[in-house]
Order: sequence, then structure tokens, then C-alpha cells
Amino acid sequence: MPRVPGTKTGRNAELGLLAFAMVIVAAYGATVEANQYDKITPTFWVPAALLSVLFLGLHLVVRFVAPHADPVLIPAVALINGLGVGFLRRLDIAKAISEKQPELGVFAGVGGRQLAWTLVALVLAAVLLLIVRDHKTVSRYAYTLGLVGIVLVMIPAVLPSSISEVNGAKLWIKMGAFSIQPGEFAKLALVSFFAYYLVRKREVLSLASRRFLGIDFPRGRDLGPVVTVWLLSLLVLVFEKDLGTALLYFGLFVVTLYVATERASWLIIGLVMFFGGVYVAYLLGASIGGPFANFYDRATVWLDPFASENYERIGGSYQLVQGLLGLGTGGMFGTGPGAGSPGFVPEVRNDFIFAGMGEEIGLFGLSALLVCYLLIVERGLRAALGVRDSFGKLVAGGLAFTLGLQVFVILGGITGLIPLTGQTTPFLSSGGSSLMANWLLIAMLLRISDAARKPANGGPAASGGPKQPPAQLHGAMTEVIKP
Repeated sequence: MPRVPGTKTGRNAELGLLAFAMVIVAAYGATVEANQYDKITPTFWVPAALLSVLFLGLHLVVRFVAPHADPVLIPAVALINGLGVGFLRRLDIAKAISEKQPELGVFAGVGGRQLAWTLVALVLAAVLLLIVRDHKTVSRYAYTLGLVGIVLVMIPAVLPSSISEVNGAKLWIKMGAFSIQPGEFAKLALVSFFAYYLVRKREVLSLASRRFLGIDFPRGRDLGPVVTVWLLSLLVLVFEKDLGTALLYFGLFVVTLYVATERASWLIIGLVMFFGGVYVAYLLGASIGGPFANFYDRATVWLDPFASENYERIGGSYQLVQGLLGLGTGGMFGTGPGAGSPGFVPEVRNDFIFAGMGEEIGLFGLSALLVCYLLIVERGLRAALGVRDSFGKLVAGGLAFTLGLQVFVILGGITGLIPLTGQTTPFLSSGGSSLMANWLLIAMLLRISDAARKPANGGPAASGGPKQPPAQLHGAMTEVIKP
């Protein structure tokens, strides 16, 4: 849709915020080199410049195919993505120095691969925006997407552990040097299916049977969908050995159900069912072991990570303890980018990247990073409130909540709030699956926010310009009718 004259799209503001984000990324890279090399190389700015070109390309696509999209989403995500590339490159530099290798090239090491994956992810996001011009068209394929989502979730569970298990969680498909995490893409498909299903069944699921403590609870016959998704999430917990994935999928459905029906009773029922199931799984792991043993071990490590028997055994709490020590070493302001020792934390490139960065940027830096995530979630929820159709509201709300819950799950595991999970940190952790899936998520939010902010009936957008009366009434003559 062409831009209506006199409306504010926010694209220039987006470009300015994007430039500011890339200046921060370049400053981060320069500080890392100053602390690692004791000098700043003449090419310190190259990674930030390449990222700037990539994000500028997506900005241009949005400017032409989704001109009214939220102008804050891309800069906020670009900042997190850029800092992730910078931190991974910082780890590569430290490794090269320890092995007395020459200075790294731009595309060398894990940081270089992450830069390449960023290019692929942004291309996919642009393609989605070009193909999906109206988010409501996705609802035509809702049942297909639901089936695809379930298949993607279950594939790692049925594969041998040798090609699907990493750090005790069966979430991967590994083929030689290539690996992919299908569950990252499953969440996008499942959100669309849940949204379509709940739009059609909202009236039935909103009916109440009895009132208890001031809360209207649903009829027993309407619990079928919740029980089904609950059982599927527990199967994920048992056979894929991962609490985070089970919590992510079940929490996504329950929250989408709450948004659709506006009944808090669904949240209460969901929390009781999930944590009740988790507790039963823990007791079964303690008594009979078997498929529940892995979860029992993780819960035991979480309950007392500093116990000697947990710290010293294989698969114990060494990783969690090192992460907590790293966060404690960073203190309020951190040791400075490139001046810490994140290499002591196992899997610092993946699950524990928050702990590694926290040591160097401190509590203040991590808080700023979390504010960026919070801003992305808030903008997603704003798009959900602004869009006019129910399907778009549920998709945007579900996607925004999914991102927020994933950050909570991984950060909760690192800080000892919940047991460790195999979830990746969106836009930060090394790996192409997470990066591609989450940029597709952002592209869908951009498309829905464009629909939410687009002028209705040819008038100026809600975000800028005075409101005009509907076209059919504007200029019409007034006539007084007396009874």
C-alpha cells in the first residue's frame, strides 16, 4: 500500500536508531581489541560496518513493503544481534592469542560464522515480508502449520541420541559438521495454529461453569485442548529431556488461550497442571529412573549446585557454578569488554552467553540488554493491541510472549532460578537455527505492526497526524429531523 501523504511512518527514526545501535557495536568491538591486543587495529570497524549494510538492506525492504511497521523493532534486535557477534568474535580473539595465531580475519572463527548466519537470517526475514503481504493469509494454512510444528518438535525425540543429543537435551539434528534445532522453527508454526484454533473456539472456551474465589472456571468438557497440549509438553520433557522446551510450548498455548478468552482461570489451571506434572516427573525420576532420570539429575543439581557430589560428577553443576561465579565477578559494572575470563564457563558461546557477557558488562550492562528484550516484547504486544483482526492479535501476542518466555527460561537457568535448559538466547547465542527462526519471528511482528499502524479508510495513521472523519461522512450536509 502506498504511503498516504501527511502520515508519519517512522522509517527515518528507524534509520537513526539503527545507526546509533551500530555505533555502540563498533565501540564494543574497539574496546574488546584494546583490552585483548593492547591496541585498536585499523579494521576494528569492519564487522560493525558489514552488519550495518545488512541491517540497512532489511530497513530498505521494510521501507517499501511494510512502510508503517514499528520503527523500534529492527534497531533493538540489531543491537542485540550485533553485540552477540561482537562477543563471539571476542572469544575467537582470546583463543587466537592463547594459541599464538595471527590476527583474525573478519569471517574467521565462530564470530565470523555468526556474521554469515546473520546475512542468511536477514534474507529470510526479507523474503517473508515480500511474500506475506497480509498476515491473515497465514491462517489458510493453520492446520498444515500445526502438523508441521508437531513433527518438528518430535523429530529429535525419535532420533538416536548420537545425532540428536547435546548436553543431555535431545533438541538437535546433527549431520556431520551441520546441525539444526527444528524446535526453533516449530514455535512459529505452532503460534499460527494456536491462534487460528482459538479464534474459532473462543466462544466455547470462554464459557464458565462455576465461580470459585471470584474467578470463573471453564467447563470440564472444554479442558480437552489444554490437556492435550499439556500431555505433549510432558512428552517433550521426558523424551527430549528438556524442561525449557516443554515450558515454552505449554506456556505459549496457555497464554494465547488467556488472551483469546480473557479468563485468568486458564492461567491458574495451566500453572497447576504444568508444575504438578513436573513435580510428578521429578518423583518418578527419583524412584524408577528410566526416561525421567535426566530431569531428576538436572533438578538435583539445581537444588544444590555447590554440593561437592553435584559439582564433581560428569554432567553435574560445574557449568552452573562457573556461570554464577562469572556473574559475581562482573559485579555492578563488569570488568570491561574483552577484559574478563569468560572462557572458564562451559558452553559460553551457546547456553551461557549471558554469564560470559555479564562478567564483562556487569549488572548494569545486562540490565540494559534485558531492557532491549523487554522493548521488543512490548512493541510486539503493542502491535497485538493495535491490529484489528483477532487472528493477528493472537499471533502477535503469542510471538511476543514466546520471545519473552525464552529469555526468561535461559536467564532463569543461568541464575539458578529454574533448572538448566537447552534453550538458546535469542539473537545472542551462536548458531543459525535460533538466529533464523527469531528473525522470522521479528519479520512477522513487523508485518502485523504494519497492519496495526496503517491508516484506515485512507486517513492518517494513528501514530501521527490529525484524525479525519470517515470518507463517506466527510463533507456531508447536516439535516435536523424533528419528531
